[in-house]
Amino acid sequence: MVDRDALGNWAAREAIRDCLMRYCRAIDRVDRELLETVYWPEATDDHGSFSGSAQGFMDWVIPLLGSMDQTSHQIGNILFAFHGARVNVESCFTAYHRVRREPGAPYDVIMGGRYVDWFEERNGEWRIRDRSVVYDWVREYPDSADWSAPVLGLTFRTNRAHCPSHALLGAGGV
Repeated sequence: MVDRDALGNWAAREAIRDCLMRYCRAIDRVDRELLETVYWPEATDDHGSFSGSAQGFMDWVIPLLGSMDQTSHQIGNILFAFHGARVNVESCFTAYHRVRREPGAPYDVIMGGRYVDWFEERNGEWRIRDRSVVYDWVREYPDSADWSAPVLGLTFRTNRAHCPSHALLGAGGV
């Protein structure tokens, strides 16, 4: 016999995971339209450097990320606490950013922490209602690899704007 609560919780977990993956994709592709599908309109986000509405976060983060050479965000361990149409979620993340302090001087920043989210379900859709970010560690490297030259004898594509995944998955990746 299938436990209906367990089945519903499983479906909620998968929908929330999809939302978390959309967040990472939107951030790394600097895709505001996709990022808007992650938060409810009245959502808040406390990212440490920014604290306010999710709309304000998007206004702040999209130009910031657009100024970076590369970004990559991954979600690891995810814990869920179910409270009906509300689920509290802690997601461990690792984020990489290649940035420039001044023209021609790239450096790498790698950080880890946790997204502490209140997810809410409305009409079968799960999105973030409130987010707080906890930073557990950060590492800055004073220089960055030269991605225009082969690494280990191999060349790499790093153009986030023309990624083949758009053709395979569509703009939203869902």
